[in-house]
Amino acid sequence: TQTSAPVTLNDLVGKPGPDFSLTSYNDKSFTLSQLKGRKVVLFFNEGIICYPACWNQIAALGTDSRFNNEKVISLSIVPDGAEDWQEATKKMPELRKGVILLDQTKEVSAKYGMLSLESSMHKGQKPGHTYVVIDAKGIVRKTLDDPTMGIKNEELIKELNKI
Repeated sequence: TQTSAPVTLNDLVGKPGPDFSLTSYNDKSFTLSQLKGRKVVLFFNEGIICYPACWNQIAALGTDSRFNNEKVISLSIVPDGAEDWQEATKKMPELRKGVILLDQTKEVSAKYGMLSLESSMHKGQKPGHTYVVIDAKGIVRKTLDDPTMGIKNEELIKELNKI
């Protein structure tokens, strides 16, 4: 169930990231609480309909080893089904290098307050383009809502280096 009063991005900072369990388009399960000990970058986005911007952002995170190693993991969270992303990875193979998690009910997006931010072009229905940086203890350290839909890897690395 979706929360009736979504949190704001500022409300998330300094608190534990709301736990979730989601499955990737290639059927691997991820639970935030099981990732403790690693820094986590969550990238909430509009998903399959957001071509090429979101696809490029997902690929940029997934192909950058600074976001995918024993100390850091990046997870792209999309409101789509597995079939859509299986097709997308055929068209753009570099998408396969990242973790794309399916939030079809949008329950996780709602828990994190992602459905009505400035970057959302489908307010109340889909997340926009928002990053959440979580430290190795599971505490949210930084949020970045990005209406410009740019690749923010360098800015995110600076934030990860602070924690």
